[in-house]
Amino acid sequence: MTNITLGNKLLQNQVIRFVLSAGVGFLVDIAAFYIFYHNLLVQKTYNIFFFTVRNSTLSLAISFFLGVVVNFLITRYFVFSESKSSPYKQFFRFILVAIIGFFANLAVLKIFIQDLHMYPPVARPAAALSLFFASYFVHKFFSFSLSLRHQIKQ
Repeated sequence: MTNITLGNKLLQNQVIRFVLSAGVGFLVDIAAFYIFYHNLLVQKTYNIFFFTVRNSTLSLAISFFLGVVVNFLITRYFVFSESKSSPYKQFFRFILVAIIGFFANLAVLKIFIQDLHMYPPVARPAAALSLFFASYFVHKFFSFSLSLRHQIKQ
């Protein structure tokens, strides 16, 4: 009985729900990155629109997008369901934040892989985790338009 009460209490906490939401999106992202990097994109580089793109960069772009879509859906309905903004506005803002997050992840991933010589499937989760906490606050206050006043009323 105590475990159920503790579990329910934890799920009442918005930060815990965000961690769970981000965790599921993160697992989708990491799993997709691994699958693309090792199984689907087997060349070291690809030529896309006159650009040469590394396997790790292309894998990141695809996996990040899949993770963002899953993360948005869970975050919208499970974490910030009290938001009064329209779903389209939320998604647009979420995608804007995700694009900024993508380039931040790309920069950190590049440092980890090229400068620190980390194995890409290890560098990817390390890069994502290094940017996690900033993501919570940006999504809360920008993507879902929840103010500090709203937090105090709860």
